Amino acid sequence: MSKKETPELNASSLADIAFLLLIFFLVATTMSTDTGLARMLPPIVPNNQDDAPPIKERNVFTVLLNFRNQLLVEGEWVDVSELKEKAKEFIANPADKDNLPEKQETDVPLIGTYPVSKGVISLQNDRGSQYQAYLQVQNELQAAYNELRDELAKIKFHKSYADCSDAEQDAIKKVYPQRISEAEPKNYKK
Repeated sequence: MSKKETPELNASSLADIAFLLLIFFLVATTMSTDTGLARMLPPIVPNNQDDAPPIKERNVFTVLLNFRNQLLVEGEWVDVSELKEKAKEFIANPADKDNLPEKQETDVPLIGTYPVSKGVISLQNDRGSQYQAYLQVQNELQAAYNELRDELAKIKFHKSYADCSDAEQDAIKKVYPQRISEAEPKNYKK
């Protein structure tokens, strides 16, 4: 009796095929990258200047986010959906109210002399606040600046801020400079 040999598959090219598939998927697949918040760091303070100049209380818009993701804006509890409008009113101070930031007449290229707010938004959050809530607050503050810049672009240049040239955008940024001061997170929970 003779033993029948079982036929074998030639697997020598299998490794080559797997390698080619691996290379194909590495080249064809896009990797998601983590993105952060775009922020301009403040300039380096010279050694001979120890203290920052004092800021008047009326020029500071205080936003606190607690560990329960609740917003305290200027001593008043508000919903995150109200933050953008409150920030816009603070930044622009259209009625020149005494409790809102002072304005300084500034010569702005392409626009001329324009009253620029001295306002600063002070943002502080609790270490226990959720990252999503923090990003919502950031987005609302950014949206306030974006809307004000867009409104000014339509008034001065008759087009949206996104459609403005770089020089026009720089001029608008001088009128509405983004001034958001972020304090180190604290533990408010006791």
